[in-house]
Amino acid sequence: MTGQGSGGNVLAAICSFLIPGLGQLVQGKLLQAFLFFIAVSINYFFAALIIPAIVGGFIHSKMCTEFKFRSPTIFSVLLEIAICNF
Repeated sequence: MTGQGSGGNVLAAICSFLIPGLGQLVQGKLLQAFLFFIAVSINYFFAALIIPAIVGGFIHSKMCTEFKFRSPTIFSVLLEIAICNF
């Protein structure tokens, strides 16, 4: 069942597509499955934290500089206080 294109490899590929490491687990490679799942989970976790923080910081800096050069209205002052002073 370890030949190229065998049913076990196809099933493992489908399982690994659904959940990282599940394909290795189906093939009986417990340590590889666990390590792969942990590595992918850590990367997903940091990608979910760091990428939105970079995008949010960019948008935040653009909005703060945009509101400082306009004529002050009550709405722009309140929005600047809410956004730029955190």
